[in-house]
Amino acid sequence: MAGFYKDLIRILKRAGCTYVRPGKGDHEIWYSPISDRNFTVDHHTKSRHTANNSLKQAGLPKAF
Repeated sequence: MAGFYKDLIRILKRAGCTYVRPGKGDHEIWYSPISDRNFTVDHHTKSRHTANNSLKQAGLPKAF
């Protein structure tokens, strides 16, 4: 099963979100101008629920 990471990052970049820094383990910290907050993205996102949760934190609608 392929992960959702590449598609998730593509959606985030189109929405204007930017990579901030690495987080703990395999997580990354991103910033969303829509929600005006930082949020985490798991580099090995394999669950659509996890991917949609990252989108929700970014202020974007579900995509998976």
